[in-house]
Amino acid sequence: MIEFLKQKNLEVKKNHLFIGGCDCVELVEKYDTPLYVINKDTIVQRYHSLKNALLEHYDKIEIHYAAKANTNMSILKLLNEEGAHLDCVSTGEIYLALKAGFAPEKILYTGNNYRDDEFQFALEKGVMINLDALSQIKRLVNVLDAVNMEKPLISFRVNPEFGGGFHDHCITAGPDIKFGILDSEIIEAYKKAQQYGFTKFGIHTHIGSGILDISTFKVAAQKYLDIISKIKKNLDIDFEFIDFGGGLGIPYRPSEKPLDLNEYSTSILDLFKKKIEELNLNGLIFSIEPGRYLVAESTIILSQVNTIKETRTKNWIGIDAGFNVLVRPTMYGSYHEVVVANRVGVKGKQLKYEIAGPICESGDVIAKDRTLPKIEENDLIAILDAGAYGFSMSSSYNSKLLPAEIMVSNGKSQIVRERQVYEDLTHHQHFYQDL
Repeated sequence: MIEFLKQKNLEVKKNHLFIGGCDCVELVEKYDTPLYVINKDTIVQRYHSLKNALLEHYDKIEIHYAAKANTNMSILKLLNEEGAHLDCVSTGEIYLALKAGFAPEKILYTGNNYRDDEFQFALEKGVMINLDALSQIKRLVNVLDAVNMEKPLISFRVNPEFGGGFHDHCITAGPDIKFGILDSEIIEAYKKAQQYGFTKFGIHTHIGSGILDISTFKVAAQKYLDIISKIKKNLDIDFEFIDFGGGLGIPYRPSEKPLDLNEYSTSILDLFKKKIEELNLNGLIFSIEPGRYLVAESTIILSQVNTIKETRTKNWIGIDAGFNVLVRPTMYGSYHEVVVANRVGVKGKQLKYEIAGPICESGDVIAKDRTLPKIEENDLIAILDAGAYGFSMSSSYNSKLLPAEIMVSNGKSQIVRERQVYEDLTHHQHFYQDL
C-alpha cells in the first residue's frame, strides 16, 4: 500500500497521511469535511511527463486538457501557465477557460447536439469548433452568415466504430454510440464543408475513457488513420491537425499498473508518422486530450466517520461524503482506494467494511468489502483519485452543501473554492406570486 500511495504523491508520517507536504488531519481541523484536496505538483508532474514522452517522438505536439474532468479555475489557470491547450464540451467550459486565461485559439469546442446560440457563442469568442453530425454543417453556416463571419477552420469528430473504456457508459465510439460521424459518412461531411466554402480543416476522434491497455489505442489509431487516408485520397484535404482524443487511464487499484507513457507514445506516434509521410501531410500537429490522466491522482476527498453500524451480514461505516461528492462508485461501480488517514499502517484488528455516505439512497455506497483497521467514530477516511469527475459531477442532492476545494503544495494550503453555505441553496429561486 505504501508504494501505491507514493505513486499518487502521498506520504505517511507518524501514521498520518500527507498530501503536498500537508498533514490531512491538520487540513481537516482547519477546513472541515468533506473536503477536496488538490495537489498542485501532481498535475504539473503528470502534464510534463506526458508532454516529454510525446516530444521524444515528434516535435509538433498539442496537449488539450479535457476540461470536463475538472473545471476548477485554479486547475485551468495552472495548466494554461504550463502551456496546455484545452478541449471544451460546453459553452460554460469555454467561459471558464477564457476567465482562466486561455487564448481562444488554444480551445477546441467538441460538443454534441449543439444549439445555434452555442455555435454563435463559440464563433464570437474565436474558439475552434469540432462538429459531431452532418446536419450541423448547414446550421453552422447559417449562424456564420447571420453574424457576418468568414468561414473558420472546421473539424469533424470521426467515429471509427471501435471504442474502449472501463465502463459501457464511458465508451464513446462504436456503431451504436451517439458520438461522432461514421466512416461511411465522413467523406460526405468534408465534401459538404468544402462546398460551403470551408478551406481549413482538422479531424478528431475519441474512443472512450479510462483505458490502460495500449493495444486498444493502437487498434483505434490504425482504424482512424485508415479513415484519414480515404478522406485525403478522395478530397485531397490538407489537415491542420489530427486529434487522437483522450482516454488515458490511471490505476485506481493497487494491483493495476500505471500506463506506460513511453510505450503509448511510441506505439501511436509511430503509426501517425508513418501515415503522414505516406500521405505527404508532413508538419501537421498531433493532438491528444487527456483529462483523467492529468488530474485524477491529484485529488483526495477527506471525510469524517460519524456512524458505525453492524447489521446481520455487514459492518457499515457512515461518512459525511456521499455520491453528492463522488458519484462514480454509484454511477459506474467504480473503485476508489480508501485509507484511514489518521491511522495509516497502524497494526491491530482488521475488519471488512462497507463505506456509505449520508444520501437518502441505498446506492450511496462509496466502497464495498474493504479490509481496514477497526474503525472508530471521528476517524478520517481519505478517498483517493478523486480529481477527475469528483467535483465536476457533484450535486446538491438532498440539499447537501457542496464541499470546499483546497490546493496544496510545499506544505502550504489555500482555498480555491469556498464551501457552500445554506444561503447558497436559495440563490436564483423565487417564490411564486399571483399564479
